[in-house]
Amino acid sequence: MNIDKLQFTQFGNRAILILWEDKMDVNILSEILYVKKNIEEIKLKEIVEVNNTYNSLIINYVFAINNIYDEISVLKDLLKKANIDKIYKGSKYILPVCYHEKFSLDLEEVCAQKKLEVEEFISTHTTPIYTLYFMGFLPGFLYLGGLPKSLQISRKKTPRLRVEKGSVGIGEKQTGIYPQISAGGWQIIGNCPLTLFDASLKKPTPFSAGDQIKFKAVSLEEHQDILNKIEWGKYQLEKVKEWE
Repeated sequence: MNIDKLQFTQFGNRAILILWEDKMDVNILSEILYVKKNIEEIKLKEIVEVNNTYNSLIINYVFAINNIYDEISVLKDLLKKANIDKIYKGSKYILPVCYHEKFSLDLEEVCAQKKLEVEEFISTHTTPIYTLYFMGFLPGFLYLGGLPKSLQISRKKTPRLRVEKGSVGIGEKQTGIYPQISAGGWQIIGNCPLTLFDASLKKPTPFSAGDQIKFKAVSLEEHQDILNKIEWGKYQLEKVKEWE
């Protein structure tokens, strides 16, 4: 990692922002997540939390930063010692998605623009292994990189005022999943019946940046069956050790 290429900026009086190159790349994400892990382990008492996006870290401190230059120097020394010579490996999950027309509000239009049959779109969308880069703009909203180039499309010019919980959308190079009802401008192509975020739990979401996710197409009946199992407490998130 070339520390000289990173940008360090004070962000208010209790935070420092570190910026990497402005692109979505698994190697950059690996650097960010290893740096995040090192900072959390070594400076735990001084820090409230460390959050990442696809190309940045924001470090939130307990107290106001007295000397920004000294603190940046400390961070640079820490980064020089960080072990980041390998790709960060998170957990691996398989998420069910129903592409039925009941949920896939934009799928027909997307397929028309991309000159694809619906079945071809679904096959292409469920083939890759996606990387979870970060979560936001809603708590538990998954930003997944790795959308095949043949499916990449801009977001809607006019966002919807209401997007249903579990809606799976695509926009530019990403797939996103709405954890709750919200306004939004992603192209909606299906629905994931799982609860992605539950504030009542000690760990509100099972997912973390760096996790890998694969989609599995399910029918409308299977989608409802999963919802029923979740309600009865009989559904278990599908987690795998290695991809087949």
